[in-house]
Amino acid sequence: MTDLTSLMEEENSQSVENVDQADLSSVAGIARSIREKEELISDLEQTLKSEKKALMKLTDEELPALLQEVGINKFELDDGSTVEVKQTYGASILVANRETAYAWLRDHHYDDIIKNQVNVRFGRGEDELAASFTDLAAQQGYAPEQKTEIHPQTLRAFVKERVEAGDEFPMELFGAWIGHRAVIKRSK
Repeated sequence: MTDLTSLMEEENSQSVENVDQADLSSVAGIARSIREKEELISDLEQTLKSEKKALMKLTDEELPALLQEVGINKFELDDGSTVEVKQTYGASILVANRETAYAWLRDHHYDDIIKNQVNVRFGRGEDELAASFTDLAAQQGYAPEQKTEIHPQTLRAFVKERVEAGDEFPMELFGAWIGHRAVIKRSK
């Protein structure tokens, strides 16, 4: 084993000695190119984030407000595209409200939107034990980790259904909101 290590060290030291200035320049050049591309991508991601925010302001605030002001809900552009203001829904349950919101859902029989995930960690070599977890967990004293959550799209759909059905529910508890968005459908 020592001979193999010695051979590898000898080979590595020879390869370092054989690197000439042109090779080092090429390596440094590629490294600089990588760094420049990383910076460019970071800048582009920041620009994209900023542009998405500006687009959302136009579609969710400025155009709907202006159209409401002039009393128009839908119109067609000269290229055949249609512009329509549609109602949007959103929600985000604050961590501080999560327990109360989940209790409200359970009390009102809407708990089917709550996802309940149970995880248990097993150590190395415990594959068979993990495969038969449902039978052995309690007997072996393993404490499962439990996580309950509602997928954001599911929560949004829940809010939309309740609002459109005219059902009353504690919107503030669910961080629910109703807005408007201008949607442009391009002509074919």
